[in-house]
Amino acid sequence: MRSPKHQALRFGVKKRVYGFTLFLALLAFSLSVSTLYRFYSQSAHFSINAFTTYLSADSSKAEDEINVIVEKIIEQIVSQMETLRDWTADSKEGNSQLKRERLRFRAFLTDILGLVGSVKESLPSVRGNAHTKQPRTTAAEAHPMSRSDQPYDELIEYFLVEEIRKYMRIKPNRLGKQNFMGANGTFASIGHACFAMREELEEYMDYDVGDFCKDDWKQAQRLMVHGCDPLPRRRCFARAPKLYTKPSPVDESVWKYPDDRNVRWSHYRCKNFACLAKNGTGKGFFKCADCFNLTDHEKPRWMQVVYLDPSSNSTPDFLIEEVLKIKPREIRVGLDYSVGTGTFAARMREFNVTIVTATINLGAPFNEFIALRGLVPLYLTINQRLPFFDNTLDIIHTTRFLDGWIDFILLDFVLYDWDRVLRPGGLLWIDSFFCQAKDLDDYLEAFKLLRYKKHKWVVVPKVDKDGEEVFFSAVLEKPPRPF
Repeated sequence: MRSPKHQALRFGVKKRVYGFTLFLALLAFSLSVSTLYRFYSQSAHFSINAFTTYLSADSSKAEDEINVIVEKIIEQIVSQMETLRDWTADSKEGNSQLKRERLRFRAFLTDILGLVGSVKESLPSVRGNAHTKQPRTTAAEAHPMSRSDQPYDELIEYFLVEEIRKYMRIKPNRLGKQNFMGANGTFASIGHACFAMREELEEYMDYDVGDFCKDDWKQAQRLMVHGCDPLPRRRCFARAPKLYTKPSPVDESVWKYPDDRNVRWSHYRCKNFACLAKNGTGKGFFKCADCFNLTDHEKPRWMQVVYLDPSSNSTPDFLIEEVLKIKPREIRVGLDYSVGTGTFAARMREFNVTIVTATINLGAPFNEFIALRGLVPLYLTINQRLPFFDNTLDIIHTTRFLDGWIDFILLDFVLYDWDRVLRPGGLLWIDSFFCQAKDLDDYLEAFKLLRYKKHKWVVVPKVDKDGEEVFFSAVLEKPPRPF
């Protein structure tokens, strides 16, 4: 039989072991929570911040504590982003490991949020005191036009890359007063779909400030086409061609092929304009396969009528000269919303009309080619509202783009936006819109709803589709609408 002294000693050792085990468990829990801060989610940060506010009787002290926590979280995120950058640069195996880690920490985060919610619910007295406090928002956290108490920074904290967060944060005026535009700060924005494409956007915005950007215009365009439009600005230098040469004089550049060295060809099948002119790869935007053939294909356009069926003299083409006669000397500035190389703008310039060409680079350097011809390219997707003020353009022309693939509701939004920027009496030139014959009435109804005056209106069957597809062309005039 052991003595009471031995029993007490044994009990003391066991107590110390249990205490040490409990300490290790708490330490492991703390390390897990700390690791979570490196990954996701800003909603957890807000729950913890709110919980800290509940437990603090002194609001100023609570604010200081929250600021310390936020600073620590930012340091941990920056540290983790350096690790993520190294992992991304590794092999495919490393990338799959990164995805598995993210999924594991996301599941763990859900459990932690549940625990925090349970703790909050178990403290009714503290929660009751919290309800008497005013919501804590500052000029940097709340949008001045907001009617809610939700901090503006909640959206910003969704992203992990610091450059995105810096871009999106409200930039308060340094003098603390409203500027000449009536705003107390500057408010940058990004497209709503950027939140659904967070990883792609974070990769796009992951760069060294002041250094050269990656050659990632194709990724940027993919983001834009899929709704992440507008993209955030970046603080890096866009890559230029290695040997950029002088462009040709404006009186020569319109119908002359530019120097191949003035384009970055890294993301195209063709590596020069000669290849594009003969469509040598067969890979590109099929609606504009011959757009780079300036001599045979582009020069006759809008200057000579091309008959689809010579026997019936049917054509959807109108000549520039006959369209301009509708409004003599009134058409001065306008927009060409098409897929092409700027030939419409080049021809209109011969009639003293300034045209801006809106297009994107679908399989070929359309924007570079238009600019090298001495014309103005507008890099714009169909997702965006036109960057023109109301009632300012004399004419809008579209061809090879606004066709039977487009959704009816989207077509409505596009047409009403065009109506917005067209001045009263301005012309809308629908050039060779094609669709299936069975859908024609539905599409024509969208154009009729504008209640424009019809100057030209033709429907011509496509000869190679046995009447299953048709062309529609029209020149319409916007009414005054004085009320």
